[in-house]
Amino acid sequence: MSIWGKIVGSAAGFAFGGPLGALLGGIAGHAVDVARTEDREGKDGVAAAKPGQGQEVREVAFTIAVIALGAKMAKADGHVTRDEIAAFREVFQVPEGEEKNVARVFNMARVDVNGFETYARQVGNMFAGNRTVLGNLLDGLFHIALADGEFDPAEDHYLSTVATLFGFTSAEYQDIRAAHLEPHGGDPWRVLGLERTASADDIKARYRKLAREHHPDTLMAQGLPQEFVESANRKLSAINAAYDEVMKARGARPQA
Repeated sequence: MSIWGKIVGSAAGFAFGGPLGALLGGIAGHAVDVARTEDREGKDGVAAAKPGQGQEVREVAFTIAVIALGAKMAKADGHVTRDEIAAFREVFQVPEGEEKNVARVFNMARVDVNGFETYARQVGNMFAGNRTVLGNLLDGLFHIALADGEFDPAEDHYLSTVATLFGFTSAEYQDIRAAHLEPHGGDPWRVLGLERTASADDIKARYRKLAREHHPDTLMAQGLPQEFVESANRKLSAINAAYDEVMKARGARPQA
């Protein structure tokens, strides 16, 4: 079943609390009884899943979140361009025949009175133990922000706020930012999260860890839908390129 089929079908099986639940109800085309739950921090979470629904719940949650935050991201600088909409379609591989449905929720989120913080906080809580998935979502938002060839201060503020609500530190956000804004993906050492004094063994160990964490199969097992695999592949390619550059700088052959 495609992710869109899961989204529509999910309305009968479980409901989300908070703004994501409202969008889920709108997508399904009828009212959903929104179950508001409190996570360990006392913030909006997601209703308890039925047995066997854990993966499905995560996929639906991620999809709704990226559509909502993508819509808010496109509007962050005050206007939505065709380039940004096209970039959104690159981040979210819209299934054939579902373009109108995706456009519907995109537009719902874009004009929704809820601020982007409510969406970011909720999805940040739902994936609190999985920073890799949240990092991929941030990468997708950066892709949308840069689609028009500019990086507006309002977009920078938007993304830094989302990163904070996702649990990333200011330094971590600057590393993510640099990877998207600096030529050739920025400093390869920063991409790998390493100091230049790291040993060859440490470099290889770090690379293996990142490659394993960012492998599409690993991410899909943690809630990343198939429709977002291309975004995950771009991140993995950046990690591979950074590793190759670091090892070449050391005069070593890039081997995993």
